[in-house]
Amino acid sequence: MSIRVVVADDQTAVREGLALMLSLLDDVEVVGEAADGEAALELVAAHRPDVVLMDLRMPRRDGVSATAEIRATHPETRVVVLTTFADDEHILSALQAGALGYLTKDAGRVQIAHAVRAAAAGQSVLDPQVQQRLVAAAVQGGGSATTAEAPAAVEGLTARETEVLTLIAAGLSNREIAERLYVTEVTVKSHINRLFAKIGVRDRAQAVRYAYERGIRP
Repeated sequence: MSIRVVVADDQTAVREGLALMLSLLDDVEVVGEAADGEAALELVAAHRPDVVLMDLRMPRRDGVSATAEIRATHPETRVVVLTTFADDEHILSALQAGALGYLTKDAGRVQIAHAVRAAAAGQSVLDPQVQQRLVAAAVQGGGSATTAEAPAAVEGLTARETEVLTLIAAGLSNREIAERLYVTEVTVKSHINRLFAKIGVRDRAQAVRYAYERGIRP
């Protein structure tokens, strides 16, 4: 079954280029194109897509507001942000609104295709530049916590769960975390499942935001 996608971007050339690129993928079907957030909401309501590829700065309704509305009214639709902005304010606003992925427009077609497929499967993808900004901000003390142990005391995490969260915030994959901790990937997944349940997040993007807000240092 094809992944149904809506592309939302106010720049016609960008929007049409993305739609064309995605339509060339065997497993993707572009079901609509929106020039603003309001049109994106209408297309989501009409077509119930699996993924919306969402710009942030658009007329009538911006991408953050549209993302929040989509997640509230159509939680089965995942949102991947694709924007020129990679500053802390835009990144956090989009993740807090419920975006599952965040890419900058420097991303290539392979990375965009991967993000769409990952989102359709419920997995988060963050642009490396975005990941670096979140990690850098955490290192600079973006939250009230100053050490990795603080979240364990506040949120009831074990030392190992806190360690796993720190490695997630550093951008490591499950395999890389397993290699770092000398455990199996199955064990890592078990830690992540318990960790996500305890801190109330659904995916890695939300976990990174959680770590960022509490100043957890990779």
